[in-house]
Amino acid sequence: MRIHVHRTGGFSGIDRRAEIDTAGRDDADDLRSLADKAVATARSEPPTGVPDGFSYRITVDGRTVYCADPRLTDEQRTLISKVLKEGS
Repeated sequence: MRIHVHRTGGFSGIDRRAEIDTAGRDDADDLRSLADKAVATARSEPPTGVPDGFSYRITVDGRTVYCADPRLTDEQRTLISKVLKEGS
């Protein structure tokens, strides 16, 4: 499973992108479950965010969804943080 996160917005307006491939990872099942939950509650169109807040585009195996601060679920926040921290 490939998980791609694209973050835009924020005070400085700097885009950030990262991707994780779960193949061969010890935590692949956990990431898959987290990604499924994060995508299930996201929108198919970009939501209206807040000034200086971040907006996110999450793509999991070709399915793209959108979410924005401050309305992230716990699963979305955890997945985004993990991918941006560990992804390339």
